[in-house]
Amino acid sequence: MAKKRSKSSPNTITDNRKIRHDYFIEDDFEAGIALEGWEVKSLREGRAQLKESYVIIKEGEIYLFGAHFSPLPTASTHIHPDPTRTRKLLLHRKEIFRLIGAVERKGYTLVPLRLYWKNGRVKLAIALAKGKKQHDKRADIKEREWNRDQHRLLKMER
Repeated sequence: MAKKRSKSSPNTITDNRKIRHDYFIEDDFEAGIALEGWEVKSLREGRAQLKESYVIIKEGEIYLFGAHFSPLPTASTHIHPDPTRTRKLLLHRKEIFRLIGAVERKGYTLVPLRLYWKNGRVKLAIALAKGKKQHDKRADIKEREWNRDQHRLLKMER
C-alpha cells in the first residue's frame, strides 16, 4: 500500500504548490464550487488535481477550467463523468466585479491555490497573481537556498 502524503491541514483536499513558484500572489479569495454528486464523492476520497488548472472569466461569471477530479470506479453506470469539465465558482457579485476589474485593467491573472472543506462544503482559494519572470524565479530559489544554509550554520554552532 502506498504511503499517503501529509497535507498542510486535515481539511485540505489538494494544494497547487507550483503557483507560488510561478506567480507573485497579491490577494486571495474564497469561492464555492458548483459540483455534481460524483465529484463530491471523489473529493472525499482526495482524488483531485489543480496542477494544470486556471480560473477564467466568461460573461460576468467565474469558472474553474482544467481541474481534474478523478471519478470513482464505483460511480453509477448511467452517468458518464467528465473529469476535466469547467466548473462554476460561486462568489459575491462585488467580489466578481473586483476580480474582473483587476484582471482586465491591471493585468492580473486568477489562479487556484487550494481546494478544501469548510463546514461540509467544498471551497476553492483563488488568488490575484502576477506572473514571475525567469530571473525572479532564480532569485527566489537563491534566497530559499541561502535561508536553508543559514539554518544549517546556526544549527552547527549550537
